[in-house]
Amino acid sequence: MKYIVLMGAPGAGKGTQAKLLEKRLGLPQVATGDLFRHNLNNQTELGKLAQTYMDKGNLVPDEVTVAMVRQRLSQPDCANGAILDGFPRTLAQAEALDALLAEFNGRINAVPFIHVETSVLIERLLKRAEIEGRADDNAETIRNRMNVYQHQTAPLLDFYRNRGLLKEIDGDQSIEAVQETLRQTIESA
Repeated sequence: MKYIVLMGAPGAGKGTQAKLLEKRLGLPQVATGDLFRHNLNNQTELGKLAQTYMDKGNLVPDEVTVAMVRQRLSQPDCANGAILDGFPRTLAQAEALDALLAEFNGRINAVPFIHVETSVLIERLLKRAEIEGRADDNAETIRNRMNVYQHQTAPLLDFYRNRGLLKEIDGDQSIEAVQETLRQTIESA
């Protein structure tokens, strides 16, 4: 089993790269955003539980997110592993992921970190917002997302670096060049 944790700030290209890796490696992309949408749209028990927090303007607790990930990883298409995109986001989630993967007799094989300078990320996100017509992605919300990332998710870089799993990838290359570097990094893990 191969479990890959794909990391990078918002706008680094994680989603694009995970979709390409999914096809290339035959491992499903497990994106927490997709899991939330699926559970909310299908009114599953986990979706209803998440909605109660969201309706109050609160963050969904880690236990609910981890339960969604557990449920997804137990599906037959994840029998050989998965590419985790957007999870974990915090140290608590990283520790929960280790415990979860142990239940599946698995472990994280590699943590590729797509690194892109902040100014480039902001430029990318503003361009994406313009192209996709996303009014919620303005300069202020993008700066807030970057701030949240720096405070909550960036500490995971040292967590995985200290375990010898973090592999930095230059995300300021072409999509194809990033993909090739990612593929090589994962296949050698």
